[in-house]
Amino acid sequence: MRYLRKLLWLLLVLWAGAPAAAGSIDEVTVVTAQARHHFQVELAATEAARRKGLMHRSELAADAGMLFIFPRSEPQSFWMKNTLIPLDMLFLAGDGRIMHLHHNAQPHSLTPISSNVDVTAVLEINGGLSRRLKIKVGDQVLHPSLTRRN
Repeated sequence: MRYLRKLLWLLLVLWAGAPAAAGSIDEVTVVTAQARHHFQVELAATEAARRKGLMHRSELAADAGMLFIFPRSEPQSFWMKNTLIPLDMLFLAGDGRIMHLHHNAQPHSLTPISSNVDVTAVLEINGGLSRRLKIKVGDQVLHPSLTRRN
């Protein structure tokens, strides 16, 4: 019985110290003609993290987001199933250039949202924020994972 208690205690300690499933937090900078905007993002670099994305979140801080990183450059498609908040999706080339923008993706929508071009990453931020910050196609997103040429 004492052994079982120790084992359960150890499992509890390990579980409590485990990193969040969504991935590590990192910073990205979006460079526009007018300014540089910094975001604290969760990295979605694994298949499981990309599949979950920002589902079931009831809020997202104004300077937060999620950066989806894909193993190769190809067209990507997203949907908003189980996503509770509107999102802007910035579809990125391997070097971080914004290739396509989708504004205000609607919560719970099953309509596919496609990049329309080959992309290596997607940055999701709060819906409407890219327009307020004047983020446009051709602007640059800076992050260490975004250095590859397509």
